[in-house]
This record gives sequence, C-alpha cells and structure tokens, in this order.
Amino acid sequence: MRVATWNVNSVKQRLPRLLPWLDQRRPDVVCLQETKLADQAFADLLGEELARRGYEVAAHGEPRWNGVAILSRAGLDDVVTGVAGAPGFPHQEARAVAATCGGVRVHSVYVPNGRTPDSDHYRYKLEWLAALREVVRLGPEEAMVCGDVNIAPADADVFDPAAYEGQTHVTAPERAALAELRELGLHDVVRERWPEERVFTYWDYRAGMFHKDLGMRIDLVLASDPVAGRVRAAWVDRHARKGTGPSDHAPVIVDLDEAPDGDIGPVVPPPSAPAPKRGSVKLPQAPSG
Repeated sequence: MRVATWNVNSVKQRLPRLLPWLDQRRPDVVCLQETKLADQAFADLLGEELARRGYEVAAHGEPRWNGVAILSRAGLDDVVTGVAGAPGFPHQEARAVAATCGGVRVHSVYVPNGRTPDSDHYRYKLEWLAALREVVRLGPEEAMVCGDVNIAPADADVFDPAAYEGQTHVTAPERAALAELRELGLHDVVRERWPEERVFTYWDYRAGMFHKDLGMRIDLVLASDPVAGRVRAAWVDRHARKGTGPSDHAPVIVDLDEAPDGDIGPVVPPPSAPAPKRGSVKLPQAPSG
C-alpha cells in the first residue's frame, strides 16, 4: 500500500498538478492538507475525477482556509472529522480527518501554525496537539498520522537553525509536544530510514528558497510499530515542488509491504544546492500554515 501526504496549499489552485501526480505516483491513500474548500465545493471540483481513478473521499473543509481530506483506494471506513476535545480559535477549524484504510487507522492532520511564540495561537497549537495525542492513544494499534505538523522535529530538519531563532516551528515546547505524540510508539519513518540525510518538505516561495534548497521538514508520516515494520520505502517527491504553479510543500510518500519504484532514496530528485554556512541566510518571512 502506498500512502502519501501533501499540503497542496489550495486544491483548486493545485488541480492541474494534483490529478497528473495521482496518475504518475498512483498512491493508494492520500492525505491532503490546506484544501481551502468547503466539502460540497471539494466534491463538485474533484468528485468525478477521483471516482474515475477509484478513490473514495473523506473531506473536512471550510471556505478559504485550512481543510483536510483522505483519498483512498484501499477502503474508507469509520470516518471521523475533527479532533475530540481539541480547542477552537475561537471556533473549531477543519484541521483533521481520520479513516480506516486497508486496516490502518489513517489521520490526515494540519496542525495550527502557532504564528509567534507565546501568542494565543501558539498556545492553541500546543493544546490542539495534546488533544490529537489523546485521540491517537485511544485508537487502534495500527495507525498512521500524516500531514503538515508545522514543527521541524530537530535542528537537522531546517536548513540553518540560526535562521529560525525566535520563530515558531522549532521551539522546545513545540518539539516536546511532537515528541509526546511520538511516545505513543509512533515512528518518524522518513527520518528513521534516512537518519543522516538532508531532507526538506517545505520551501518558502520567496527569495529562491526552493532552488537553493533552503527548506524545512515539517510534513511527516508517523507510523505505529506494526505499520512501521511494513515500510519498504519512504521519500519526499521533490519533483512535485518544481515547475509552474507548485505548492510550497512537496508530498511525502511511504510504501508499505512493497516498493513499486524500489528503495530510491530520501528525496526524488536529489537536491542540487549545497548546504549554506550557518548564519549566512535569513528567512524572507515566517513559515506559512
């Protein structure tokens, strides 16, 4: 089973790229984030095209902002939208949907950004993550949490830690909240498979950050022990970030039981830019999300 997660940053804007990508990579389960469409609008835009490709759909969206979905050709059972017990800001946002696909409980999540450390939105982020942890804790043993977590798990997951000083996504409380989620027995499958590699999933649109490979790894696939043991390949489809009209995120792809493209490495294609010297590059803006 091929499972993918992708923050598309508006499914309407990404439609010319999303459908060809589905045909090229042929994932069995796809977790989408930042769909930015209400559920009916999502169905009107994509329903027929996805059905023709054999996908069932569980969408949880809202106009203009947020929005998540699961597309599955491996079954779609027991769909639950939202995170029980999670706070709103001030109202509940469309940031999570879960379903059982091929015997695995799959969560597609779009974790709040946090905006600035110690802000109300930052505290909302931490409380939201605590609620997500409780939902996963009470769920089935075979589980995957896939999505844009808006946290770089370690300094190795940003191009230069010095560039992110004073920013969200890298603070100790955020990383601790993510670590507490992982303490349920979840494996960061890309990092565990490629512990020493330079791997990013998000690059700011501005200042040529993508072409310089100045990014961060904030899109994760976390898998419980039984699922992690089935991983045969785990990689970032960097090619999907190239060209005209891309999202600022690249998809993460994980192959269970068999790897149709082989164990091809952590990034496809590999980055071409060398790592910069520490402190030599400043962020053009705070990360989006």
